[in-house]
Parts: sequence; C-alpha cells; structure tokens
Amino acid sequence: MNPVDFAVAHWKDAVEIALLAVTIYYTWRFFKGTPGANVLVGLVVLFLAVMMLSQLLGLTVIGAIFESLSKVLVIALVIIFQPELRRGLAALGGHRLFFAANQNRETLELVREITFDLANRQLGALIAIERGQNIEAFAESGVKIDCALSTELAVSIFFPKTPLHDGGIIIRNDRIISAASIFPITQRADLDRALGLRHRAALGLTEESDAIVIVVSEETGIVSICHRGLIERSFDPESFDHRLAELFTLKDESDTKQLAGKTAVPGTRRHSVVGHPSEPGNDRLAF
Repeated sequence: MNPVDFAVAHWKDAVEIALLAVTIYYTWRFFKGTPGANVLVGLVVLFLAVMMLSQLLGLTVIGAIFESLSKVLVIALVIIFQPELRRGLAALGGHRLFFAANQNRETLELVREITFDLANRQLGALIAIERGQNIEAFAESGVKIDCALSTELAVSIFFPKTPLHDGGIIIRNDRIISAASIFPITQRADLDRALGLRHRAALGLTEESDAIVIVVSEETGIVSICHRGLIERSFDPESFDHRLAELFTLKDESDTKQLAGKTAVPGTRRHSVVGHPSEPGNDRLAF
C-alpha cells in the first residue's frame, strides 16, 4: 500500500489519536497542582497496572472485575473531582465566546483611582469586578448596598475595624452591589506560601467565575490582579490601567509581555502565581 492510499484509509485513526492526545494533555494540565491530581495519577497507574497484569498473566477474574468497575468509574470520578469539575465548567460557562465584558472606560479609570488610593493608604482590599458571568451567589454572602462606585465609599468600607471591612466588594457596571462578601478560598497545592488569605480568596473566586479580582496588600500596598485562576502582581498605575483595559477589551490573554511594575514577577503570566519576596507571608491572614 502506497503512502497516499494508507493516509486515505487511516486518516480517521490519526484524527482520533490527535484528539485523544490533546484531551489527555489538557486534562492533566487542568488537574495539575490541584488536590485531586495525586488521586488521578494513582487511579490511572493502578488501573493500567492491574489491566496489564491480568492480560500478561491471564488473570481473567481480576480482569473481569476491573472491567466491570470501569463502567462505574465515571460516577466515582465525578464525586472525587467535584471541586475541579465545578471550576472547569464555571470557566467554560464564562468563556468569552458566550459572554462579553461589560465595563466602560470611565468605570475602569475609577477602579484604578480607588485601588491606588487604597494602596497609598496601605488599606487591605479585595475588589471583584463582574464580567459576563453572574456572581450574584457570592454577592448574597455579604451585605447588599447597591450604590454608586466612589473612592470615598471604598476607603470607608476597607478602613480597619469598620463593620464592612472584612471580605470583599463586588462591582457590577459602575455600582458596588455588595460589601463584606465571602469569596471561596482556592485549594490549589502549588501556590507560594507567601500568598495570604486575601490573595487565595481572590484566586478562588476567579477559579469559579470569570470575574476580575483586585487585591491590595495591607502590609505593603502591593497591587495584584487575579483572573482565571492566575495572579499578576506589583502593578503601578500605568501598567494596572493597561492590564485592566486589556482584560476588559478581550485582548489575547496568552500574550507573555510583562505589564507589571518594576518588581514584576519573572516568567509569563501563566506561571506568575508566586509571592513577592519583600512581602510578609500572611498578609495578616485576614480579609
């Protein structure tokens, strides 16, 4: 059989192999660094080892048992990996193909003004900006206020020992819809231990939604932006403004150009989930 005939006869096999390879690669990439990663590796190794031994040694009973168990393995995987699957489906549902960003330029400029006013005062802050995906469920965990966005209000909310300073605020369009909202804490195992609870809460929300979350460190005033489970740190006003505009105008987020400030995290954004060397590790471990 000549190469042309072989390619015509087996092109479907090549497509299937390519699809399986891509699926396996992105599945592993998705689970890597999560609490379920080791469980997934253990299950795969155990399953393959037993199946190979049963085939090589002719262990028909054990092979039949594992073949039967594989039919219910899907249900077991859904239960074991429920947090990861929920995060993945939330990310898929909030993909830019299905939703569009809804913040205008004036609102983003006001967010920048608020962020660096808080940073200059070294007031710790957690600010979530809703994009296409509704995050009303997280807003309901806090106090509904529904008022116009302003620097004075943000400073009042995040001033220490005020009733609403714990937790985060959620911005929808040009209004603060809630304060003292509770965000889910990320369960990722590969994060730098220097990241405090604020940063982990910010990452947790971006893992379950397409929201952009801004973190201002209470200890150092360092500004961070979290999105889609990633964190970018050490922004100055100019780079912060540029990055927000980029995120909300749906430019390509895979660009590796660093837009952070002079102490920018090395490497691409995809791998920039690390702590800042000069920042105390716990960020007071409080919102």
